[in-house]
Amino acid sequence: MESRISKNSISTKKLVELGILTALVIILQLLGLFIRFGTFSVSLVLVPVVLGGALLGAPAGAWLGLVFGGTVLLSGDAAAFLTIDPFGTVLTVLLKGALAGFGAGLVYRFASKWNKWAALLLAALACPVLNTGVFLLGCKIFFMPTITEWASTLGYASVGKYIILGLVGGNFLFEVGFNMVLVPVLYRVITLLTEKKQAVV
Repeated sequence: MESRISKNSISTKKLVELGILTALVIILQLLGLFIRFGTFSVSLVLVPVVLGGALLGAPAGAWLGLVFGGTVLLSGDAAAFLTIDPFGTVLTVLLKGALAGFGAGLVYRFASKWNKWAALLLAALACPVLNTGVFLLGCKIFFMPTITEWASTLGYASVGKYIILGLVGGNFLFEVGFNMVLVPVLYRVITLLTEKKQAVV
């Protein structure tokens, strides 16, 4: 009986934590709309996505990434692509978020067997790499003619140069740095608060 109550308490605790991280994802994505490097707003939201994947597991990371993608679509941040190919935009945006969160969770799970802090840094790196990588794959499949046109209009010598310098490069570097600094710090804060609470109880 006590074991069942304990399991229910843990499950409820995880649901509460997931709910808090979900709200944080939405808030940070909306705040990120005001910070831009190039065409798109930066993804401050990847920090709670990584933390969710590390603390609660890869499925939680995938859920948080999916919420991130949904918020991007509803906020209008993907409007330029929605006018070109609605299906391709929705698929790319939702998939990149979900895979980034799931991948970060998996990286942490396997790497933490050797070193927890190295695992956090690897997960913090994996998340923006997957997020940007899936986005670029979506661009290649659904939007390449339009992106080629944008590159030409803006005077870039090649599409590749435009993609790196004008489309995703600045955002990617910001997101990697932001993640690598904040994820370990916030993880430490969360674990300290949890330990303190357990000690009081």
